[in-house]
Amino acid sequence: MHSPSDSYKTIAQPSTVVLFKDRKSKFYGQAFPLETPEEVKPILESLKKQYPSANHFCYAWQMGIGKPNYRANDDGEPKNSAGMPIYGQIQSFEVTNILLVVVRVFGGAKLGVSGLINAYRTASQMALETAVIKERLIQTILELQFQYDRMNEVMRTLKRFKVHIVSQKMEIQCLLKIAVPKSETEKVRQGLEKIRHLNITIL
Repeated sequence: MHSPSDSYKTIAQPSTVVLFKDRKSKFYGQAFPLETPEEVKPILESLKKQYPSANHFCYAWQMGIGKPNYRANDDGEPKNSAGMPIYGQIQSFEVTNILLVVVRVFGGAKLGVSGLINAYRTASQMALETAVIKERLIQTILELQFQYDRMNEVMRTLKRFKVHIVSQKMEIQCLLKIAVPKSETEKVRQGLEKIRHLNITIL
């Protein structure tokens, strides 16, 4: 059983595009999985080719767990009328490692700050509602090196802690890689250290 600190929520693939309309302005919302902040620029450039008549490409992204990094961008809209409402939905859905973009095609009528906040927030919410949100485990990978005659003792210990074996190489000198929930790492390491002639490396 893993604790809440061992997991986070994210999306595995881009969401489908959603459309919110207000007074002829169109707001296209879409969420993208993010591995690094450097991926943001190419995604925005791709969207600008996709929507050549759009006026604003507003977005927010968040990376990391615990103390995440984030950025919100109004892209020419009044301050905090677009980027922060988008980021608010990322927080509301408790997702990370994600980019949320709302593309606006101006319809000729001004919406005012409150209208913009509502439009960007609604398009963001709709995008996240269509996204497939998944829970990911935060794991530590341990590499174990030991002689073959220690095999039974090692396997008994691993079975006791219910850890996942990522890879194994069973020869005279054995090499095992195991995945351990983050919160269990120290307990498992201490249990394994009781086995003589076992080398443990945290990868």
